[in-house]
Amino acid sequence: MTVKLDITQIKKKRMKLYPAMLYYLATIVNRHSEFRTAINQEGELGIYDEMIPSYTIFHEDTETFFNLWTPYIPDFEAFSMAYANDMQRYGSNYGMIGKADVPENVFYVSMIPWSTFDGFNLNLQKGYDYLIPIFTKVTLLCPIEEV
Repeated sequence: MTVKLDITQIKKKRMKLYPAMLYYLATIVNRHSEFRTAINQEGELGIYDEMIPSYTIFHEDTETFFNLWTPYIPDFEAFSMAYANDMQRYGSNYGMIGKADVPENVFYVSMIPWSTFDGFNLNLQKGYDYLIPIFTKVTLLCPIEEV
């Protein structure tokens, strides 16, 4: 599904875009059991108590991405602080995984704010058993004159 979001309020509040989007996505995912449903390695259907965002970070110098995850905290300020701490601690790591010990209960987010698109096709190996949502750069709408 492709969705366009109006992020004017995030910009008006001068919130940092990526941690705000991660926080709001994680909040919605954690409110709905349908987004926390998964099939384990034994083929059993279950629901995680909580989901954690795992997200891509871009290294401008090498033009490569890596994955980082931050525990979900229901308080926005606390989550933002945890995100900032993870960025400070792991943001200069290179390779696909920026922070070790990725939890089993993550959902994936990838955002390239300088790009837009109206459609996307994701093909996962053995994807029919993958039920966790994946968010790939929701197109962001915010009129410049309102920022």
